[in-house]
Amino acid sequence: MFSEATIGLAFLALIFEAACGYPGLLLRVIGHPVMWMGALIGLIDRYLNDEKDDHSSRRQAGMIGLMLLLATVGIVAYGIESTLLALPFVGGVAAALVASSLLAQRSLYEHVERVAAGLEKDLASGRAAVSQIVGRDPEALDEAGVARAAIESLAENFSDGIVAPAIWMAAGGLTGGALYKAVNTADSMIGHRTPRHEAFGWAAAKLDDLVNLPASRLAGGLVVAAAFFLPGASARGAWEAMLRDAPSHRSPNAGWPEAAVAGALGLALAGPRAYGGKVVVDGTMGAGGRREANAADIRRALRLYRLADGLLIGLIGILAVLAMLSH
Repeated sequence: MFSEATIGLAFLALIFEAACGYPGLLLRVIGHPVMWMGALIGLIDRYLNDEKDDHSSRRQAGMIGLMLLLATVGIVAYGIESTLLALPFVGGVAAALVASSLLAQRSLYEHVERVAAGLEKDLASGRAAVSQIVGRDPEALDEAGVARAAIESLAENFSDGIVAPAIWMAAGGLTGGALYKAVNTADSMIGHRTPRHEAFGWAAAKLDDLVNLPASRLAGGLVVAAAFFLPGASARGAWEAMLRDAPSHRSPNAGWPEAAVAGALGLALAGPRAYGGKVVVDGTMGAGGRREANAADIRRALRLYRLADGLLIGLIGILAVLAMLSH
């Protein structure tokens, strides 16, 4: 755990993904690891989640399904990692290249930037772009709602799409990163409080909350630190908002980076939101901040995100050097 090899792999994976992202040709030809995991989760849901069973039976089936998912992903990832690391000279680099597919630095930036560009064109374009990254009703969002949704998604996904897989790679190599991604993908697909998944997805949702605990706090701290370097941002505001508001978020993790971003930029994020025509009550992140966000705020949040991501890469790099020097 946190060996020279695993920390080095996490560092190289971050560098590779930041520089190149996931090649579009690969996506078109073979898909993406998250797509493969999603297909497996879909099969598990289809065959184990019987709506005729009672709540307790469906919860147990969800636990079994989650164990099957993790066992399958773990065995495949360990096999790939072991094979690549056995290669002389290039094995570690090859493993890091594969691991980079579990990160989302470039794609997150590009998706959120499209929302800013869409809003700068017109509201309809902004709504269309934000519908690709959030689950709430886009037609119910005004300009400020679209901007807030994009910034909230940026903050939350910085934690669970970048910081968390990097931490678990640093702890467990390619296999650790893949297992984290399997849990996170399962939560996104079946970890919802819907009639079909409230019981079956309970284990996935609870495990996802657990494995994201360290990353969410680190992500919030990185945003606070990044605010020192962004003109017009407030590191103090980010710190105070994070400590004050994060506990009132309906998620035990998402509030930490969201509150930090809100406080850094002087915004009020989260609060009541509509999903599938149903209003979900939530705490306000950055209480007292400005609610009327716009495309310019999205672009400021993107600059803050890039600084925070750079700090993450630097931190992992320093840990890799220290691990190497300790041997």
